[in-house]
Amino acid sequence: MIDGVHHTAIVGPGAHFGPRVTIGPYAIVEGDTEIGEGTEIRAHAVVKRYTHLGPANVVHEGAVVGGEPQDLGFAPAATGLVIGEGNRIREHVTIHRSSKPGGSTRVGSHCFLMACSHVAHDCRLGDHVILANNVALAGHVTIGDRAFLSGGVVVHQFCRIGRLAMIGGNTKVVQDCLPFVITDGVPARARGLNVVGLRRAGMGAAQVRALKEGYRLLLRSSLPLAEALGRMAALQDPLVNEIAAFAGESQRGFHRAERGTEAE
Repeated sequence: MIDGVHHTAIVGPGAHFGPRVTIGPYAIVEGDTEIGEGTEIRAHAVVKRYTHLGPANVVHEGAVVGGEPQDLGFAPAATGLVIGEGNRIREHVTIHRSSKPGGSTRVGSHCFLMACSHVAHDCRLGDHVILANNVALAGHVTIGDRAFLSGGVVVHQFCRIGRLAMIGGNTKVVQDCLPFVITDGVPARARGLNVVGLRRAGMGAAQVRALKEGYRLLLRSSLPLAEALGRMAALQDPLVNEIAAFAGESQRGFHRAERGTEAE
């Protein structure tokens, strides 16, 4: 037994801890887990087997991380969940491990998963991702760095959400959401650039202007996709190239703009 474990907590055999880990009242940490230095597991939280938690994470009251996937085809296997460092996992969050033998669900570092959000099996979250309250991710969703999903967003399986994207509250996401773009509504539509997020990430005025032109070519020009991507490439801007590559690689298609709207 390690220091910092409350006497009512239950720790399974084979659980490995770094220094300065604390386990709160009535928390459960199963065996075959790894808890990194300085991580705090608060009261009534549950860390299931095959979970790797990096250093300096805080798992709040009632959260369950590493639970079995909600997949009808899942057969019990040693699948994993890997969580980076410095994440805040708030009350009653659920994160499920992979449904594939040898696979893993992955959460990056410095993410903020607010109360009652859900990350399903085989999802991939980048760094500094924010999931607001009651966000629900289906299986195999990929989310880029610094994306922000507002409260109540639901995301269909296999969708991608690009870097620095912002998704409006209660949006129904059934296709990919472009990087640097605000996507909102039911049905979801591209509403303009995430200008506030871009500025907070240190993007300058010239970069924002280039992204506005890329947005116009892709979403407002009525050009065929291949021609729009070609014209975007001609701008020779790395951020525009990132949007173009994301759109060109999409398997599900991506959420478009409504007619008559412009990039903000």
